[in-house]
Order: sequence, then C-alpha cells, then structure tokens
Amino acid sequence: MQALNYCHHANIVHRDLKPENFLFVSDDDMSDIKIIDFGLSKILEGGKLHRMKTRAGTPYYISPEVLAGNYDVSCDMWSAGCILYILLCGYPPFYGDNNQEILQMVQRGVFDFDGEEWESISNEAKDLIRKLITRPERRLSADEALRHPWMRAHETANRNINRQTVSHLKIGNMKTFCKAEKVKQVALMAIAVQSDPNDMIELKNIFQALDRDNNGQITFEELQGGLGDR
Repeated sequence: MQALNYCHHANIVHRDLKPENFLFVSDDDMSDIKIIDFGLSKILEGGKLHRMKTRAGTPYYISPEVLAGNYDVSCDMWSAGCILYILLCGYPPFYGDNNQEILQMVQRGVFDFDGEEWESISNEAKDLIRKLITRPERRLSADEALRHPWMRAHETANRNINRQTVSHLKIGNMKTFCKAEKVKQVALMAIAVQSDPNDMIELKNIFQALDRDNNGQITFEELQGGLGDR
C-alpha cells in the first residue's frame, strides 16, 4: 500500500495489480516486496480525476468501472481490496468457472465473509475490505487506506527516528540536489534501475526513519523533524 500510495501521488496508475505482480527482494523472512510489471500502467495528467477508457486488468482483480470503460486511479484500490481478501481467506471475492462468469460477478460487485475462514478475521479487516471493494466515490484512496485502523495496528514498530543513521546526510548537497530537477530525475532512475538491493538497505532504513506516518513519502516537515537541529 505504501508503494501504491507513492505511485498514485506520482500520477501513475498500475491497472494490473494482482499477487503475481508482487515479488520478494530476497528469501529472508523479513524481505521487502516490490511491485512489478508496469506494462499496463499509465502516467496520468491530472491525477485522480483523470478518466481512462482502456479495458485493462485481470478478471479476479479488475473493477466494474474498468469493465465499463470509464475509470480513474481508484481502480487500483479495488484490486488491492481483492488481494487483501485473498490474503486473509485464500480465495477470491469474485469467482466462476470461466472468465465470463468471473466478470459477471465483478459487475454485480456482491461478495461476503460467510466462510469459516472469516470467523477469526477482525471486523476492522473486513471494514477495510468493504471500503476498498466498493463504488469509486466511496472507495478509499491509498493514503486513506494507510490511515485505516486495521493498517495502523499492523505498522512496523521501528518508526522512531534514528538520528545517528540520519546525521551523516550532507544537507548542503541535498539542497543543491533538490534544486536540480532534471539531475534528480536522472539520478533516481539510475538508483532504481542499476542499484543492487543490498546497496539500498541503508537508504531504505533512512527513508523509513524519516517517514513518520508510514505512508511511503517524506514531507518537508518529516525531513526537518528527522534532521533535528542540523
């Protein structure tokens, strides 16, 4: 959800979120995960209000408005709700013997929590799913989903600022870097494409230390608070 929130704030909609498009970085028990396969993604101009018409996605996770050919970035949140449903119970909210039957169920948009698998699932988790697998105007954004009580309860505990880790950052260099937009874009691309995951560990730890609200982005206030009196 953090990565999805980051994409949406960058005006990127994935359009094909499904469990197969999440990969572990390593075989470590605490490994990070990555979203992959942006082949159907789209860079938006105008953010959430930008409408799309191309029917793209996978039957189990596609939203009704995508099938109707009139949707926005919130289609990813429907898919996220379907993924969460599967992760908690082991089967999809909409199913059928073939794609046509599955899509008919999706268009109806009716699902339940009747299986015995749901007896041990909290009401908060079910509430989050209901607020994701719903009509676009009622659907949570990624940022709102991250602030949902169920998500808040499952945040990692190590959000205290590690000032020793952050203190070595060169603030003067950072100010110069932030002024050079084109240089920044090139550098970020190089980091994303060429860096070994092992080389990114320290950067990730610094990022998580600064990201106090755990939403996958660092605001100026968070950066200022993390750097303290430097």
